[in-house]
Amino acid sequence: MSIVAEFTIEAEQFLLGRVLRAGGGMDIEIERVVPASKQVMPYVWVSGGDRTEFEAAVRATDEVRELLHLDTIGERSLYRIGWDETVESLIYGMVETNATILEAHGRDNWLFRIRFNDHESLSAFSEYCQIHEIRLNVRRVHSLTADELDTDPFDLTNEQRAALELALEKGYFEVPRRATLSDLADDLGVSQQAVSERLRRGTQKVVQSIVDDAFKSPVR
Repeated sequence: MSIVAEFTIEAEQFLLGRVLRAGGGMDIEIERVVPASKQVMPYVWVSGGDRTEFEAAVRATDEVRELLHLDTIGERSLYRIGWDETVESLIYGMVETNATILEAHGRDNWLFRIRFNDHESLSAFSEYCQIHEIRLNVRRVHSLTADELDTDPFDLTNEQRAALELALEKGYFEVPRRATLSDLADDLGVSQQAVSERLRRGTQKVVQSIVDDAFKSPVR
């Protein structure tokens, strides 16, 4: 049974947090983490500061082999980070236990929502953090039941579903838009970055599910 763990952690407690905080007062969101041989490559969105200063500061850290700018959409820029393969960090623990990042954003303090395949994987991750002296502030651990999964064919989190429903209700997806990210953020009581992340991930899940179903359908 899948397990979702939600926790906060200070940037100083994990390498990626320390490295990204060195980039100045940027808002950071982890897009995904891709294993590559003995390395992992985090993909991160950054916004809210000077991109040139951010790039210079991150590239100057000893642990980063490569910082590649992939795309810029509005005020947000997407980067891929290449690590030294000897580096150990919170992110490596997630990769080793096959965890999936559902939500991860922060600056000095980070919020993570992570999905594990089962209790054993969660226990392995907890043990990894203890061994590497990574201190987490666990806010919630939630078991996904079969009934819950059946009621949501898109596997949306409660936050993603709420954001999508509000966006539809307020006219965020209409042309021209009748609501902004700021409007949605105010209604939900979260940051614009959090709303943007929930809408993007939620939309991705819905579209991916529809595309997958279309390819499974027999050709007539």
